[in-house]
Amino acid sequence: MQGRGNSERPDLQPPLTAKGQKQAELTGEALANLAIDAAYCSPLVRANQTANFILANRALAPNIHENLREINLPLWEGMTFAEVRSQYPEQYNNWHQFPEKLVMPLATGENFYPVIDLFKQAQSVWTEILPKHQGQTILLVAHSGINRALIASALGIDPSRYHYLHQSNCGISILNFSASGIAQLESLNLVSHLQAIAGDILPPKKKDHSGIRLLLVRHGETDWNRDQRFQGQIDIPLNATGEQQGQKAADFLSQIKIDQAFSSSMLRPKLTAEIILKYHPQLSLELLDSLKEISHGKWEGKLEAEIEAEFPGDLQRWQGTPESVQMPEGENLDDVWARVKVAWQQIIEAVPEGETAMVVAHDAVNKAILCQLFNLSPASFWAFKQGNGCVSVIDYPNGDVPVLQSMNITTHLSNSVLDRTAAGAL
Repeated sequence: MQGRGNSERPDLQPPLTAKGQKQAELTGEALANLAIDAAYCSPLVRANQTANFILANRALAPNIHENLREINLPLWEGMTFAEVRSQYPEQYNNWHQFPEKLVMPLATGENFYPVIDLFKQAQSVWTEILPKHQGQTILLVAHSGINRALIASALGIDPSRYHYLHQSNCGISILNFSASGIAQLESLNLVSHLQAIAGDILPPKKKDHSGIRLLLVRHGETDWNRDQRFQGQIDIPLNATGEQQGQKAADFLSQIKIDQAFSSSMLRPKLTAEIILKYHPQLSLELLDSLKEISHGKWEGKLEAEIEAEFPGDLQRWQGTPESVQMPEGENLDDVWARVKVAWQQIIEAVPEGETAMVVAHDAVNKAILCQLFNLSPASFWAFKQGNGCVSVIDYPNGDVPVLQSMNITTHLSNSVLDRTAAGAL
């Protein structure tokens, strides 16, 4: 465990390995076409070096930010995980199961809560830097723990879910902030740019992982997605772009071992799943009505301007306070939350230990699954982005908490880390 290091222990602030340097260089290449207005990094050696490798071909230097330091674990720094587990079994259990309850002593003799303090540290970063960079793109280079706290605190995720988010070395995550400071996670922990080193397009399972892995996919584009027309439960097929997205998702996942496949019973996810399964012809596809898209009722088939004219003010409420909207003759998000919760649990229970299953569904359904993973209510509906043809990875290790390993991967659809898919209606 490196933690935030100790100035009296140089071994706790090691430089990057040759592999780490190559990871940073490849990350710089992955971000090469993205304009970056400002950069910040942790003062710790490994983060500072990473930032400088990423920015090597830019006329931009990283600003050192003290609050981007890694989590403070003074009792454990320099120890292996096995040593911590052996010497501090109760604290180690809290660390994994109840991270918000982990307590450690300071040099002063007082106790502190490392994870709680880390979330306060993360929030202070956002409070300070966001007002300085309205409308700009900022690069933050830090560490696994503080990155998870930055993402979680931005989205309103509780410290108890600290371990539910994964951060790989040089994994790229993208947060979008509105002018009012509301955050949306566009993508989490993209690692396909590191394939030349790791050989993996997805974050690998933990070595002791004996649980299940679920690949959550959103269907490809339809004409109504492109036109930004609300489709809901009207059964619109994929358009040519959607078929191409399905094929690119299929190519992306072609070497991934998939043991089971589930899909919404609607045409657009079913067609997407069938394209992907051409590389896995031994699998049958199980269709689930409970994974259907949200029913928009009388909104279905309409453009935003038509909805505003017929139901004035409702669209604005849907965009601002989605939990308050009852679709006319359709569903509300509580309805979606309830049926998706049951469907997801059924899928988890149907997948044997050690296997990987693919689930292909819709924007609102996928958002509900992701929100429920973090115990977020329908008020957080817009917290997670889901592009057409995207892939997300959720692990359920036996005896441990579920982990969102990667989310909204769309790098297989374009030569960009940004989600370039249609931003159309559900």
